[in-house]
Amino acid sequence: MLSYENVRHAFGERVVLDGCTFSVRAGECVALLGQSGAGKTTLFRLAYGAFDPDEGTVRVGGVDLRGVHGAALRQVRARIGVVFQAHELIDELSVEANVLAGTFGRRTTLGAIRSVLRPSALERRLAHDALARVGLGDRVRERAYHLSGGQRQRIAVARAIAARAELVLADEPAASLDPSLAREIVDLLTADARERGAALVCTLHQPELARSFDRVITLEAGRIVRDAVAGAA
Repeated sequence: MLSYENVRHAFGERVVLDGCTFSVRAGECVALLGQSGAGKTTLFRLAYGAFDPDEGTVRVGGVDLRGVHGAALRQVRARIGVVFQAHELIDELSVEANVLAGTFGRRTTLGAIRSVLRPSALERRLAHDALARVGLGDRVRERAYHLSGGQRQRIAVARAIAARAELVLADEPAASLDPSLAREIVDLLTADARERGAALVCTLHQPELARSFDRVITLEAGRIVRDAVAGAA
């Protein structure tokens, strides 16, 4: 579902990825583990087609993302659910509308706006089901600015669940959360992916959370130093 082949990327003189090669199958939950600056978020952004790598190939569902833009990129992104580290919520919108707004970047701007302002019955049902799953089913009409940091992160997870995507990318979804909530967020993501047979790639810096995954890839200074089954010695 997702593959990187000999990927190298630098920002100016700083090399952030150096020869990264790995793939993620449908139904597989993979943790990308490493400290800040290890290259995890760059891998995440490459998979979403934010930019091309300097060298190497990134594929989503068999599609080489190099040079893919516009409608073609939206077609690829329609297969991806995303949990951003910074939540990317719109405070003045309701909880429901923020989940529906997750289609921005995956559809045309007009199509995404229509989903927020005039959602179909299916879109609304998927949003409500996702919010119920993350424990916010009773907060559908509430404005996002009323919510705590943990609740905001749950909305971000609900967006990815509602997308029913083949590939879910989660960038540090447990960052800045207390240990029990961090574990809950990770468990929500892995349970949803396994239930649907979706691929999940989650960047983390907490080794204790990586045990929830099928496989753990560890990065140091832009290089893969370990790729093993979760829990392996």
